[in-house]
Amino acid sequence: MKPLSGRRILIFVADDYEDLELWYPRLRLIEAGATVVTAGAKARATCRGKNGYPCHTDVAIDDVKAADFDGVVLVGGWAPDKLRRDPKVLELVRAFDAAKRLIASICHGPWIAISAGVARGVRMTSTPGIRDDLTNAGAEWVDQPVVVDRHHISSRRPPDLPDFGAAIVHFLSDAAHGESPQRRGP
Repeated sequence: MKPLSGRRILIFVADDYEDLELWYPRLRLIEAGATVVTAGAKARATCRGKNGYPCHTDVAIDDVKAADFDGVVLVGGWAPDKLRRDPKVLELVRAFDAAKRLIASICHGPWIAISAGVARGVRMTSTPGIRDDLTNAGAEWVDQPVVVDRHHISSRRPPDLPDFGAAIVHFLSDAAHGESPQRRGP
């Protein structure tokens, strides 16, 4: 049996997402046995990544319920700046946070966590370009490839994707075995 069999993960997508930051974790999670659902403004629509790679949405964001998922991945690129303006996206991220379910973000993805008001008091990393945004939102920013703080996992940029993917799979595997997620990392 694969370590994440039965797990369901949500990924928000909009045009100008960072191609690798969506596809690497998506494929890594699928390989580990998880079901990954992409949600966009419309179901069965195509979003184009910054480098032109298409992602077809499975569902509309408005039709998503956080309770149906074990976690969410907030990818980078310019898409997070669009997605964080959607009240339903913010509502869903707040619900994941309240339930202590996985919130994984990379690069500019933490913009969504900031706008949802769930970054305060969380040790996080990101692309250095939004360091001030995270700090001003009350997060403790550190420059590391991946940071795990309770149910929040964050990473900086595409070269850190192997660490990011491994941390997500490890976290979800631990949660599947009833272990409580703890603050990890240096």
